[in-house]
Amino acid sequence: MLRLLKNIGYTFYRVWFYILVALPIVVFFPFLLITTISEKTYPQFFWLARNLWAKTILYGMGCPPRIERQQELIKNESYMLVANHTSMLDIMLMLYVSKNPFVFVGKKELAKIPLFGFFYKRVCILVDRNDPKSRTAVYRSVQKRLNNELSICIFPEGGVPDEEVLLDKFKDGAFRMAIAHNIPIVPMTFYDCKTRFSWTFFSGGPGKLRVRIHEFFETGILGSEDTSTLREEVRETILNSLKIKEPSNIN
Repeated sequence: MLRLLKNIGYTFYRVWFYILVALPIVVFFPFLLITTISEKTYPQFFWLARNLWAKTILYGMGCPPRIERQQELIKNESYMLVANHTSMLDIMLMLYVSKNPFVFVGKKELAKIPLFGFFYKRVCILVDRNDPKSRTAVYRSVQKRLNNELSICIFPEGGVPDEEVLLDKFKDGAFRMAIAHNIPIVPMTFYDCKTRFSWTFFSGGPGKLRVRIHEFFETGILGSEDTSTLREEVRETILNSLKIKEPSNIN
C-alpha cells in the first residue's frame, strides 16, 4: 500500500512537471514567437525563457537553486558553458545560472518533443552526430552567435548517461570549439538534478538544486593539439566536485 501511494505521488510529480513546462509556453506563445523571428531579438527570447519559463518550472517543482560562484561571468562576454548532464532539469537550471544570453548546442532529436521542440529547433543549434556535414555547420553557427556577443552551452557527455554512471566520458566538441573561437570554458557541477528528477519514472522529489561554478579555463594560448588535455582537465574538475556528496558551503 505504501509503495502504491509513493508511486501515485511520483506520477503526480511527473505530470506537474510537464504541466509547468507547457503552461508558460502556451500562455506566452505570441511573445516567444515574436522574439524568435530574428536573431537580433534572441536576448529578449532568452530573458523570457530564463525568467518566465525556467524559474517557473524550478520553483514550481519545489527545487530552488543554490549557487556557489568561484568566478563571475562578465556581462557581454562570450563563454563556453559546460556541465554534467543527468536530468531534464539541467536545461532549466543552466538558464537560471547564466544571466548572459547563451545558445544550447543539442541533439536534433529533441526537436520532436511537442511544443518544446517547436522553439527548440528555432533557437538552438542542432547537431546530427551521425552526419559530419552537420558538425561542420555547427561550427559556423557557433561563430555567428559569438559575433552577436552570445555564449554557447554544451553538455559534453553528449547525452544523459546511465543513472549509475557518476560522470561519463566527455566528447571533444565543446573544447575544440572553445579553442577555435578563443573563449573561456566555464565548468559547472550540478549536484542534485538526478536526485530531484531522474529518468526513472517513479523517483524524484522537491529539494534544493546545488550548483558550483568553477574557475574558468582560458583558451587564448591553446591550439587544437591541446583539445584532449583541456577536455580531461575540465572533466576532472567536475568529477572531483561530484565526489564531494555534500559540499558544505552551498546552502
